[in-house]
Amino acid sequence: MPFTHQLPDWPRLTWDAAALAAPLAAVRHAQGRHLGTMSALGFGAGDEAELESLTVELVRSWAIEGEALDASEVRSSIARRLGLDVGGLDAASMSKPSRRVDGLVQMLLDVTHACFQPLTSERLFGWHAALFPTGRSGIESITVGNWRTADSDPMQVLSGAIGRETVHFEAPAAARVADEMSCFLRWFEARGRVGSPQLDAPDLDPVLRAGLAHLWFITVHPFDDGNGRIARAIADLALARADGTPQRFYSLSAQIEAERRDYYDQLERAQRGTCDVTEWLAWFIGCLGRAIERAGGTLERVRRASRVWSAVAKLELNDRQRQLIERLLGDFEGNLTSSKAAKLTKCSPDTALRDLKQLVAWGVLERGEAGGRSTAYRLVVLEEG
Repeated sequence: MPFTHQLPDWPRLTWDAAALAAPLAAVRHAQGRHLGTMSALGFGAGDEAELESLTVELVRSWAIEGEALDASEVRSSIARRLGLDVGGLDAASMSKPSRRVDGLVQMLLDVTHACFQPLTSERLFGWHAALFPTGRSGIESITVGNWRTADSDPMQVLSGAIGRETVHFEAPAAARVADEMSCFLRWFEARGRVGSPQLDAPDLDPVLRAGLAHLWFITVHPFDDGNGRIARAIADLALARADGTPQRFYSLSAQIEAERRDYYDQLERAQRGTCDVTEWLAWFIGCLGRAIERAGGTLERVRRASRVWSAVAKLELNDRQRQLIERLLGDFEGNLTSSKAAKLTKCSPDTALRDLKQLVAWGVLERGEAGGRSTAYRLVVLEEG
């Protein structure tokens, strides 16, 4: 069965508009309702919600590719670049992230906060250079900040043992990439026609444009590596335009990671046999709807955090205590002990224990029943709200 880019109709993608009408209307309604709720949070809480969503988006987009980023580093870098006061700690006082993470965050903010700027090849090259600042993917040297070359042909997605691989996808030859991307970018900015009544429609819904752009870009596979991450970034840019705001309050990548196997199965099916992409768009719309629904948890965490910081506002907390509260409100896993507190705040165990005892005395933390070094502490202001 041929790949879609090998068909004579490529890239004139088609879909059943009637089949997608109801789920598309539902997800657009959910977008509007969620954005309305977020805009009512107020300035500080809204910033906190965006900070969490952006952190999750970057960390989870890399996790889809099996790579781990330090969430606290990412969060710190985003807060610095946005000039946010996070949990009472101004951005200048937070731990300094690595240059690599800073570069990735700079790319993310260019995707979102500059979403209304035109998408160009030079902009994509900049994103790609941010993903691979050393010019390497793992130990392999790759072409960075430019389209892949014939040296990478055939560009294939494989699985299985060496010698018995299964080819899940083979991208267009490198010689086609420049023309393919020129066509894609003109379409994305509605500056060129593809020859398809549906794709060329001036009123093409921006959510459909996001789903189509994701699939189209990843099918062309224009870079040596990082195509999935950049495809998701392009979809995020299109969704930011759909929302009418550069602020992001939900994470598509987090939902894609949760449905990772489905994601790859849907991509593989959409890239073979036909230019009809109804099934892919139905899945993309559904995934977006589930991402928005999932973001309700972000809203509740932001509200709880707001209550906590309001409750401790009159206490003379030091920076270490603020860091501990911030971590307990965020991605902290397991029990908080004095030894963990010492590692988190980079102080001696005795200093950490004094900080914890003071927080207990203020009623911010509650001490568990176990004694000695295994004593655990938890936030009680969260429950008291």
